[in-house]
Amino acid sequence: MREFVRGAKRRAGFEKIVLVTRKTRLAELIERFNTLAQAKFYIEHAGENFQEYQLEDEAYRQSADVVRRSIELGLKVQEIDRGLVPTFTFLPEDLVVTLGQDGLVANTAKYVGRQPVVAVNPDPERLDGILLPFLPGQTGRALEEVISGKCRIRSVTLAEARLNDGQRLLAFNDLFLGAQTHVSARYRIRLAKSEEPQSSSGVLVSTGAGSTGWVSSVFNMASGVAALAGGHTVKPMRLDWEDRRLLFVVREPFISRHSKASIVAGIVEHQQALELDSLMPSGGVIFSDGVEADFLQFNSGSSVIVRAAAETAQLVVG
Repeated sequence: MREFVRGAKRRAGFEKIVLVTRKTRLAELIERFNTLAQAKFYIEHAGENFQEYQLEDEAYRQSADVVRRSIELGLKVQEIDRGLVPTFTFLPEDLVVTLGQDGLVANTAKYVGRQPVVAVNPDPERLDGILLPFLPGQTGRALEEVISGKCRIRSVTLAEARLNDGQRLLAFNDLFLGAQTHVSARYRIRLAKSEEPQSSSGVLVSTGAGSTGWVSSVFNMASGVAALAGGHTVKPMRLDWEDRRLLFVVREPFISRHSKASIVAGIVEHQQALELDSLMPSGGVIFSDGVEADFLQFNSGSSVIVRAAAETAQLVVG
């Protein structure tokens, strides 16, 4: 069930708008190859359509110009690239705007605390934007409604991974627990009263917001394998964004004398936790929302508890 919360009067008092942007594919190519001409040469010789990169870049730039004008509401404005988000200090007086794909929302919302996030779709012709309710021209109105306390907000459940040394990592969509490279991850897994050693390609834990993302591809794979074996197809599970439960799957579990595969998928109920003990001497990692560079080490001696976080992400929905 979707639950909408009206913006409270306490949201008045914002002092700064933080605009989070991202580089386009073309901008990243130019950064890599130094010039537009060299980027074009590389793409065309790879058999791709360079014009699509240019049109995408132009659409983003135009949207960014519209959004920058829309956020001139008499507050301070600070623009940051998504690469700075993990180390940026978001303050309680900040009102956050994201301009990019769904992944930008996910990788921003988990760092901003309880501050509302206005997510803008820069290119509706190319992006479905499940998490992007606003067009660039609607940004100003959305911000005014937040400031006045008249907006609607969805409180999105986040997942938390907490190590036995106190380190923690939040996830908007999903957590990955496994090996850093393409080798088997070894660990002991516990859920409720069940426990076993496993060897797999890692464990994926998804929130409701992430249940249409990475974890859904695992269900698609399972469905194809089941069909090949003459079994029934598997329907992906969906959870609401506000659902306090988490969904987990074990990727490619291997059965051997030292590993089992009876705990391969399930629901982590509210107030429940999924626990793993690492059996990997090195190379074990935990990362969230597909950002491998921002990770926790998960090696022998490390234990992790995964559950719904106390914090929630606050997405403005209109």
